[in-house]
Order: sequence, then structure tokens, then C-alpha cells
Amino acid sequence: MADSARERELKRIDQRLGEIAAERRALESARASLGASLDIQNPRRPALTQEATPRDKIALFRSLFRGRMDVYPARWENKTSGKSGYAPACSNEWVRGVCEKPRIKCGDCPNQAFNGVSDGVIERHLRGDIVAGVYPLLLGNKCYLVAVDFDGDGWVEDSRAFVHACSAHQVPVARERSRSGVGAHAWIFFADATLASHARQLATALMSAAMERRPEIRFTSYDRLFPSQDLMPQGGFGNLIALPLQREPRERGHSVFIDDALNPYPDQWSYLASIEKIEPAALESRLSVLVSRPHGATRALWSTNIRSPGSVCEGVFVMQAAQD
Repeated sequence: MADSARERELKRIDQRLGEIAAERRALESARASLGASLDIQNPRRPALTQEATPRDKIALFRSLFRGRMDVYPARWENKTSGKSGYAPACSNEWVRGVCEKPRIKCGDCPNQAFNGVSDGVIERHLRGDIVAGVYPLLLGNKCYLVAVDFDGDGWVEDSRAFVHACSAHQVPVARERSRSGVGAHAWIFFADATLASHARQLATALMSAAMERRPEIRFTSYDRLFPSQDLMPQGGFGNLIALPLQREPRERGHSVFIDDALNPYPDQWSYLASIEKIEPAALESRLSVLVSRPHGATRALWSTNIRSPGSVCEGVFVMQAAQD
């Protein structure tokens, strides 16, 4: 190549580099402007930590663990018999001449005076004064969350495999060690109220994906989904699940959120603040991918050793008593 040709090529390259530099500056300026605009319209909330006020903690907690607002289940325990369970919190409970439990079920009682969820209820739960749960299934057959329950032998590997399947399919999930300490709940949260059938389909497909990824695991600890129904049972509330972070089990290292190595996150509130909720478009996308896989949502997931109660008959969940 002649010297004049080389000079022309160098000049062309220098000119192009200048154009690229100018274009980059313009793009960076546009990006900064858009970012500033978004910050004004949707200001980022400051990071929430364990040093946050009780009010902020309760607001965060309620934004995640959302279910029926008009009623919540409260745990009871008979010191004499050792029996325990949950019942809808009601102002008329055991009022003579008004409450006729157990002859009349709470859902059929004409004297219902259910207590709704409030900041005070959540604060009492977190402080250890009561043990509250949540009814995830809303009256419109929708929900803001779905939780997968693992209980008993094998829960560590089973729940870990489920969490890994969620990660592989870009589904945010939070794993909580159960109140008993020998189980786990894997929580998935939605930004908007979602049809329970879609939420359960997502969890079912993810469970199938976990089984396919880890065929050597039998998943015998898998117990059930919450909500356990697509539709609200007549006169009922749907299944309940105990809320996490109640003080008494929390002090034993239970009912807290754990990492892959089973270690509780050192700042539970910072972790909760980092949890992402699935947007409607993302849910549709994830379902499309998961269900289109071979045997995606119809794999014989329920052929594993499911204990009763909590069993599944031909793919339809049966109502059962709640467990911690």
C-alpha cells in the first residue's frame, strides 16, 4: 500500500473513532437523563436493615406475606393434651352461648366476628405474643404468593434442589427453615394478585424441573403447596401456612430464612428487602417456558411418596389440616 493510501486509511479510522466517541457521549448523556427521570418517578427506597423502625419492618413484612385481610389463623395449644392447631382469630371465640365450636365449624358459624390482619397483629407475631398464619387464597381465587412445603427426612436436599431449579428458570425464591426445624418453606412472591391456578402451576412445573435436574432424589419430603386449592372451598378459607420470623422459634434458629448452606442470613430484614416479586409478564414468560418443556407441568410429580394428609388425588389437592 502506497504512503498516500495509508494516510487516507489512517485519516478515515481517526474520523470514525471520533464519530464513535461522540455517539458514546450522546448515549451516555441520554442514559443519565433517563435514569434521573426514572428516579424521580419511582424513587428507590433506602435499604432496609435490622436497624429499621418496627413500622418499616412491619410494612415490608406485610408487603410480602399477603393473603386474606379480613381474617387470619392463630395458633392454639392445649397444655394438658399437648395438642395444637390453628383456628380463625375471632372475637367471639369460646364466648358462652355464642361460640359453638366444635359442633359448628367457624366457616359455618352465624356469629362470626373474625379479626382482620393489622400492623398490631403482625407486631405481636414478630414479638412472640401470638403465632399467626396467613390464608394465601383470596376470595377471588387469586393469591400474592405460593409456598412449597418440605417436611421430614430429605428436606435439606429436596428444598435445595427446588431452589436451584427456581434459579435456573429465573424465578426468585426465598427458603425458610420451618418452625419445627426439620423442614422448609420455599416462598415465591407475585407483584400483583395472580390466579391461584397459575401460581400453583408455576410451583408444580418448577418442582418437576427440580426432579428432572436431580433424578437421584426421591423428593419424599415434599408435602404440599400453599395455596392448596385453585378455587375457594365453599364455607372454607383454603389452607393456611404459618408466618415466618415468630420470636420463639426464631431464637432457636428456626422460622428464619436460610442460604444454600442452611445458614440463616445474618440480617433477616435486609434479606427480605432484597426479595424480588414476579411481575405478570415475567410469570407468563416463565410459565410458557416451563410448561412447554417435555412433561413440563404434567410430569408424574405426584407419584412420589406424599403423606396423608396433604395427599393429591389425580392432580387435585385435597384439603388438609395445616402444619407448622
